[in-house]
Amino acid sequence: MASYSNRFEVPVESIADSVGTLRGSAYLNAPPGVVAIVAIAVVALAVVLPVIFMVVKPGHHHSTSGVSSSSSGSSGSTGSGDSDGITTGGDGSTVTKDDGTTFVYKNSATVRVSDPANPFDNSLRPNSWTPPLNESWTWGMDRINGVNIGGLFVIEPFIVAQLFEQNAGTVDEWTLSVAFGDKLQQTIEDHYNTFITEEDIAQMAGAGLNWIRVLILFCAIEKWDNVGVDANGATVAEPFLARTCWKYILRLLGWARKYGIRDNLDLHTIPGLQNGYNHSGKLGSINWLSGVMGLANTERSLDYIRIVAKFVSQPEWRAVVPMFSMLNEPFLHDIGNNQTMVREITGVGPGNGPMITIHDGFTGPATGLDTHPYFTFDGQQNREPVNITANGDSMQLSGHKSLNDSRSAFGVTMAGEFSNAINDCGLYVNSVGGSAHYGASCEYWQDASGWSDETKQGLLNFALVSMDTLGDWFFWTWKIGNSTTTNSVQAPLWSYQLGLENGWMPTDPRQALGKCASLVTGGAGAGTIAPSATAYLVWPPASITSIPAGSVTVLPQYTATGTLSTLPPPTFSATVTASVGNGWSNSADNTPAVTAISGCTYPDAWDADNAQILLSGCLPAAR
Repeated sequence: MASYSNRFEVPVESIADSVGTLRGSAYLNAPPGVVAIVAIAVVALAVVLPVIFMVVKPGHHHSTSGVSSSSSGSSGSTGSGDSDGITTGGDGSTVTKDDGTTFVYKNSATVRVSDPANPFDNSLRPNSWTPPLNESWTWGMDRINGVNIGGLFVIEPFIVAQLFEQNAGTVDEWTLSVAFGDKLQQTIEDHYNTFITEEDIAQMAGAGLNWIRVLILFCAIEKWDNVGVDANGATVAEPFLARTCWKYILRLLGWARKYGIRDNLDLHTIPGLQNGYNHSGKLGSINWLSGVMGLANTERSLDYIRIVAKFVSQPEWRAVVPMFSMLNEPFLHDIGNNQTMVREITGVGPGNGPMITIHDGFTGPATGLDTHPYFTFDGQQNREPVNITANGDSMQLSGHKSLNDSRSAFGVTMAGEFSNAINDCGLYVNSVGGSAHYGASCEYWQDASGWSDETKQGLLNFALVSMDTLGDWFFWTWKIGNSTTTNSVQAPLWSYQLGLENGWMPTDPRQALGKCASLVTGGAGAGTIAPSATAYLVWPPASITSIPAGSVTVLPQYTATGTLSTLPPPTFSATVTASVGNGWSNSADNTPAVTAISGCTYPDAWDADNAQILLSGCLPAAR
């Protein structure tokens, strides 16, 4: 998510490779006088931050597996099981988690089914108004009522404040990983096992949510122990915990399948840093499509996009992961053949892999859109009280029209992130050590235990209006962890779970319907990009940010002679009758991964702003 209030849009040059072209735009900390992205809107989230999305339009609720749906309604209060280990249960039934502890399932709208022999059962739905996983999602009829799983696999200071409070001087996952030292694996795995559990997913289903946006980081695949040398000549290694989180990601997807929840898998971090913010692994300079290592880092990133796309396009995962966000909030300019690359992996049309999304940032309505319409990051104090009676104003309806114009012009449009933050108060919301633009008295907004009924009602109205305005949405985020100082949530405006428990989030998101004017959805994508949007794209790009004209062709690159680090399928303790796949949806695709060129001394791939362009030895052999 965008956790900085000073965010401005600056386009950067286009980039493509022999199999793909990326598209998007950039946010930079601009000098005074540059117009801020997010305009002030007192009641509504009215201004859209566009996000690209290439649509593979599904058909109308056709079956995507051989399993029939029979999961609506509710069953007994204690759950039931049979000799084969299959368990079912409805509202009030008891669920036993992997660790042996139990919780009570609270969902009157559906039942849950768990079959150890068939962990890929797609017959489930989270509620009666959402199609089961084995039926297509019909855009314009079915609505995304979703929530982000922030802070679990991509660690962000304001979401898991305690980790940063306990490790002075840490500001992002890079510095946190260094600080953990030999306790890195134990600490991170403890976090994976406790921050989000099966009970959280069950609560989401019970609250009427039907999608989750799962943030993942590139080191789920691998990390490099040598990404170049720093200014002192020392080898730089990526400090992250590599390949460990993937099994926990699969566990989370398994829980989502169990409760019938669809997943938008979001590649939130990439090598070199795509936006400079702490939620992308490393706070600092941008070395992706920018600077001496911008080209090489992009080559490496394309491999990771390909690897994830191959995995989720397998038959075992298509139904539960119908959306893949290739990159979160990158500094991009244009997208073209990268869509083609992924579509060649998956195919086009119903049942052929995920919808492909990528953040765009004001490139206009020639393509589909995913917006991150945050109200609070405009650099203003935003001290106006919440209007507890308002159903929306002209600014809100303007925002509603922008989304519907996009739906009519292209097709699917959604809000990948939004929140209840009417101001920027909250521990670490403006980064570790940052200060809020709100000014004095942030303490009130950081301690929800003191909120009045009027404040809660106002925030509930704000949430409902936002949901109705946006139509298809993912709230940021499900959970905010406690501060070690107060033993309480210190950024409560961002927690769906806390709002659900305390009355400022709806217990059923359908309450939002009609809060604003009716939405009109039209248009459709066709799985391809209009030629007019891609005709001017070339590879390599004629220019890259911070690189002198004419020097792009001599920038350091990697060579495509490496070994692909594929993602493994899950393992099961019980006898499984269904195929588990092998992580690779097309065995005919054996193109190698990129790797460092032998003999090349690369500059630090994460900090090459001031590096010199190498004169020789760092270009791949002609092929």
